[in-house]
Amino acid sequence: MPRRGNLRGPSSVFNATRQALLLLFPVAAQAQDSRAALESVAKALGATNLKSIEIQGSGVTFQVGQSATPGMAWPQFDIRTFTRVVNYETASFRQEILQTRALEPPRGGGVYIRGEHKLVFALSGDHAWNVTGDAAVPAPITLADRQFQLWSTPHGVVQAALAGKGMMQGRTIVFGVPGRFKATAFLDTAGLIERIEATMSNPVLGDMPVTVSYAEYRDFGGVKFPTKIRQTYGGFPALELTVTEVRPNAAADIQVPDNVRQAASPYARVATQSVADGVWYVTGGSHHSAVIEMKDHLIVVESPLNDERALALLAEIRKLSSKPIRYLVVSHHHFDHSGGVRAFAGEGVTLVTHDLAKTYFEKVVAAPATVSPDHLAKSGKKAAAVEGVRDRRSLTDGTRTVEVRHIAGSLHADDLLMVYLPKEKFLIEADAYTPPAPNATPMTPPSAFTVNLVENITKQGLAVDQILPLHGRMVPVAELQKAAGHSH
Repeated sequence: MPRRGNLRGPSSVFNATRQALLLLFPVAAQAQDSRAALESVAKALGATNLKSIEIQGSGVTFQVGQSATPGMAWPQFDIRTFTRVVNYETASFRQEILQTRALEPPRGGGVYIRGEHKLVFALSGDHAWNVTGDAAVPAPITLADRQFQLWSTPHGVVQAALAGKGMMQGRTIVFGVPGRFKATAFLDTAGLIERIEATMSNPVLGDMPVTVSYAEYRDFGGVKFPTKIRQTYGGFPALELTVTEVRPNAAADIQVPDNVRQAASPYARVATQSVADGVWYVTGGSHHSAVIEMKDHLIVVESPLNDERALALLAEIRKLSSKPIRYLVVSHHHFDHSGGVRAFAGEGVTLVTHDLAKTYFEKVVAAPATVSPDHLAKSGKKAAAVEGVRDRRSLTDGTRTVEVRHIAGSLHADDLLMVYLPKEKFLIEADAYTPPAPNATPMTPPSAFTVNLVENITKQGLAVDQILPLHGRMVPVAELQKAAGHSH
């Protein structure tokens, strides 16, 4: 007789096979359920046949990463007009904002505009750029944010998930772009998206929390869209928008300009000028640094923008000198000037900041970066030394003295530092004064930031011959005096 224990009938074989398939391929079943649920959300939003959309409105925006005081809210601007055209098929958008400053006197970064100021931002695929006048300027540092802005629109969430960038999980939609952001969208009782909680990669904060809330949906030609939008970045308000008009399937032919498509990264381009024995001015892009050689170590002033720029800067420094970097002086906490701080922390370099920013930067170098692991995260270092300066600190080796001084009373940033080399009579500063093009007409009336810098030089009794600005070009101090309204 056959042994029954080794035999299975057709039914038992089918059931065993089915169970094995369910164990091996649960994702397929979940994906089918997810797609059906997503299609239901798309129907509720009117997104089923939506290929593009134009949004118009007004409100207030905030300059993220440019607060007057470390750890405080971003400076506010009033939005006179807001227009965003999105093409979901080509993953592109173009946004135009006409804004005015809301703070008087202006406080923080990006606030020193006069009258109305037009901003034009664009994205297509993995290309991000700004438009100034008729010129397209590559802006790859904004890529994560702009891709989030595209896919975090209510219809973008559904489009992204249906395209395989996310899936439905209960009453939420989980979506994202690897290396850029990860997000969860929450549905209200009507099946509309009411809130998004996200984590975005940021050069300064590492994993930066972002939230978006949508309210007061209206029907615009069969498409439901919120008329109240609020965003927060890093825990502070970033946008409050009242939507007044929505045009479904609007014309949205957004092409990447040739110069943007063909451009090499602007952050890896480094140019070095020796301005004195053992002093180098490191330029090549929009933001600069300085390297100062001491007897047995180096002092670097500023590591701006992002990891890529910081790593290019580090590589250049190693060509200049074999001495170790002991200090990185951080001019202030604004994102564009401190985006490379984490990379230097990953090298074990001690940060020198103003006392007001010490706790802030201790948090910066301790923050995780899981969305897009950076040099610090990969280094495995858990902490970096941060030293504060109140009014003045001298770093000396007995031969050369480097003075780190506070620019007191600046409306740009409360923690703004400058570096003075008394022997060379050099002053290194950021944002207080950016030299215009040669022979350009000085700003009238002068910038309050520039006037304040001149006042600090006078009050602190500094004998300055040359300005090494961290934007622009090296100039004699006479040009600074002229920009501040002094003829002599």
